[in-house]
Order: sequence, then structure tokens, then C-alpha cells
Amino acid sequence: MINSKTFLQFDASRVPSPCFVVDEVAVENNLKVLDYVQQQSGAKILLALKAFSMYSLAPLVGKYLHGTCASGLHEARLGHEEFTSGKAGKGEVHTFSAAYTEQDLAEILKISDHVVFNSFGQWQRFQPLIQAAKAQRPELEFGLRVNPLHSEGAEPIYDPCAPGSRLGIPYPEFAGKSLEGITGIHFHTLCEQAFEPLARTLDQVEKHFADILPKLKWVNFGGGHHISKPDYNVEGLIERIKAFQAKYDVQVYLEPGEAIAIHSGVLVSEVLDLTFNAMNLAILDSSATCHMPDTIEMPYRADIIGAGEKDELEHTYRLGGQTCLAGDVMGDYSFAQPLQIGQRLMFDDMSHYTMVKTTTFNGIGLPSIALWNSQTDVLRIIKEFGYDNFKSRL
Repeated sequence: MINSKTFLQFDASRVPSPCFVVDEVAVENNLKVLDYVQQQSGAKILLALKAFSMYSLAPLVGKYLHGTCASGLHEARLGHEEFTSGKAGKGEVHTFSAAYTEQDLAEILKISDHVVFNSFGQWQRFQPLIQAAKAQRPELEFGLRVNPLHSEGAEPIYDPCAPGSRLGIPYPEFAGKSLEGITGIHFHTLCEQAFEPLARTLDQVEKHFADILPKLKWVNFGGGHHISKPDYNVEGLIERIKAFQAKYDVQVYLEPGEAIAIHSGVLVSEVLDLTFNAMNLAILDSSATCHMPDTIEMPYRADIIGAGEKDELEHTYRLGGQTCLAGDVMGDYSFAQPLQIGQRLMFDDMSHYTMVKTTTFNGIGLPSIALWNSQTDVLRIIKEFGYDNFKSRL
């Protein structure tokens, strides 16, 4: 099913290939849904840069959201330097890492508003740095990531609560620990999921941290919330946030990434060659492993605008990339007409967890990045990449 509806009439020949094309109107529509949740619930929503770091849209994001959340120093710097404005003024920067180096943390403490730790060990080890930073910036807030040991994830690779997970402090580890200096907790248990898994997770958080919650100033519900998906129970989320904030007198934060960029972009690709080996094969200038690795890691099959499932339409092809990896395959797709060399294809829903994950394996070039306005039809090429981007990494 094609979700990025605005691209049904987009002319893929207008951009270089391969190229990520993002519709800023679709992004803004997602942001409006998130802002509605903020206005109705009182929660604050942050953009998770790990999913969508397109800082050319920072002014637009700042109109609706309160800031960004980072997974380490480089994302924190990007949030601090580029996403400077937020809905309430200055764009907030929240940072969490599974573990900090001393040198990174020293810099993070200068530019973040909330810093969240993944263990009591690091929280205690870095107290000299923390206290020095707090003396310079009394407004700094510190939190701990918790693990409620409640799994809702369908794929273990994306389940932070899977047995043996390194993410979050399991609730039994809190027994006898001092929380002096801690003003909030953070949990992240979802991956592109609906409200109901969050509700069940909150039940466990409230159960296991009942003695801690009344002492806090804020609770961060993390990401993985598909809030802007059409069938998401937005009103249920609003009511649960309002009840939670009222019960514990805390500020709730959410930090979705995919919800900002879902259904807002495509990856334009070109057919380079047509071959045959037991079935029709097409080699593209894009790569599953280099340009859309989640299709292999999840795994899942990305839709193509105008294409069908295998054998659904008259002409079926297996689509693959240029790399030497035998598994660099997007999947089997069918088309009403035979593919032609030079033909452009558009992979759907390619804004989130794509640009942030691209690699130059095999020396494959990175896709260009373009911004399109589906209302005005204005198109801008934001960035193009070349040999230096490959060479400079090695």
C-alpha cells in the first residue's frame, strides 16, 4: 500500500538518481498532529534525531516541537547548533547514551538541557563532571533510563526490553539506590507502534516505580510512537498523558522520530541493467544495504509507487543494488509494463531511518537529498555527495 500519497504525481526525472525526496508539506502535516497532542495533553514532544536529522527543516520543526533528543555528542551538537528554536523559545536538547566517554560527556554537559544515564555506575563515576557542570548551569536536569522488563517489540533487534538488553536499568536494580540529583526517568520500549502497547508499558512503569514517580519533575516516554499514523489512537494518548501528569505532578516528554517523517518521502532510483537468472532481474543505482538497510535488518519490503506484489501484475522482477553483497536485494515486484533501462522508480516512505543510516560500502555513492513542496511544486536539491564523502571516511 502506498502511503506517501503526495508523490503519486511527482516526476522522478526532476532529481538526480539516486535521491531522497522529502515533501515538506507532509512533514508539516505530521508536525501539526504532534502539536495537537501537545496542546491537548500538556506534553512536550521532541524530534528524535536518530530517525530524522534533516536539519534543513529545523525552522519548520521548531515551529511545532520543543526541541530534539540525541543519542550522543554529535547529535547533541546538531540539535544545539541547528535546531536552535522551539515551540516555547529556545530548542531543548535532551541526550541519552548507552554509555558516555568522559571527553564526550564533558561537551554534552555544556549544550544539553537533560542528560540521561543508562546505569548507576556511570551516574556515580562522572559525579565530579556533573557537579562542575551543574555549578555552571544550574538549570541542567539529570535522569536515568529505566527498563520496565515489559516487551512489546515484535523484532528482538528493535526490542529494548528483550532478555539481556543493555538499554535501561532494570527496575529491581533500583532497590537501595540513592536518587539524589535525579529529577526524571526515561523509558523507551516501542518501535513504530500504536497507543495500546504504550498503555500496557505505562501500567508496568507505574507498578514498578510507584515509590519513585511522585518524587520526579519529568518522565520521558521515549520514542516508537506512531502518533501521526492515520489509525493511531490520538485521543487515548492525550487522556493517558493528562491522567499521568495529574497523578504524579510531572512533565511528560515524548521523543518520536518516525512520527515526524512518516509518509513524507521517497527514494528515487534508476534501472541500470536488466538480466535473467531463473527470473527477470533488474539492477538499480540504489542499494538495500547502503541506502535502506532496515529492509534487510527488520526485514521488510518497501513499496514502490506503481508496482505490485510478485506476480500481481504482468511483469515480475527481482530488484537489487550494485554492491557485491549477494543479499543486496530489495525484493520481487511486478509492473504493468516491462521495465526499461533508465526508468525511474520511487521507493515509498523513505524519510525516516534511511538518510541517517546510509553507508558507502563498496564505494557506492550516497543518494542526493531534495526537498519538495507538494503544494507549490517548488523543488530544491539540498545536498549532493561524491567521491570525497567516501574517501574522507577512511
